[in-house]
Amino acid sequence: MQSSEPREIVCAHSPDSDDAYMFYALATKKIRSRLVTVKHELADIETLNRKAMDGVYELTAISYHAYPYVADKYQLMASGSSVGDGYGPMLIATRPLTASDVKGKRVAIPGKLTTAYLTMKLFEPDFVEVLTPFDKIPDAVRSGSVDFGLVIHEAQLTYAKGGFHNVVDLGRWWKQKYGLPLPLGANALRRDLPADVRSECCRLMKESIQHALDHQEAALAYAMQFARDMETPLAEKFVGMYVNHHTIDCGEDVPKAAQKLLDMGFEAGLIDRRIQVEFVR
Repeated sequence: MQSSEPREIVCAHSPDSDDAYMFYALATKKIRSRLVTVKHELADIETLNRKAMDGVYELTAISYHAYPYVADKYQLMASGSSVGDGYGPMLIATRPLTASDVKGKRVAIPGKLTTAYLTMKLFEPDFVEVLTPFDKIPDAVRSGSVDFGLVIHEAQLTYAKGGFHNVVDLGRWWKQKYGLPLPLGANALRRDLPADVRSECCRLMKESIQHALDHQEAALAYAMQFARDMETPLAEKFVGMYVNHHTIDCGEDVPKAAQKLLDMGFEAGLIDRRIQVEFVR
């Protein structure tokens, strides 16, 4: 017999402006459900990837790179993907350098399960990785403790202000080489949830994203509290890059691109298992 009490779903995502924008309507209770209530947990993406391996949260943001390692516990949600369409994680340096300069050098990376790291290894397998919290990567490059930094989140737009040079935009490289967008992050839903709860979570996720796009000013004002070192126009640009039509629904291109990325990772020996991407609506 079903309980009349709504089920609490812990929803984990990273504390940055695009995720905050995406979850604005849920976090501020602009949309509600009689079936579930949502509690938000914030952590950086690499922490979320690791916790997903243990199935800690019912609904969690993960990197696409992490999916093969959590697919036994989670399904990808059709709504909520962060996709770089001709842009994405960037390799930065303190001076103008080229892709050929990267070989054998020290590169600060934001985590071994991030899609940025997987894409970087596909682009150039030969480098020395230095694990660094994503928000400390520019400092590591500036100090000279690494030669390059692989930046994600807002640093993709603020690197020039810090005096850095863009060596490679991996999203642009991927698009030029394969003609596909680069799927970076997704929302994943635990498989052991009842079917009606999973369906309701998918509805809430899609409606929350649509609500933000329909109420951009209010959603952006909420997201600004999570925008590191960005004025509103820049935050608006960043959010627009990663919350868009791909985010409302993954369509056909995102699953196709995700499958290609993960297959390539497996074939290159970077991922230890071949996996079929599976989306739930």
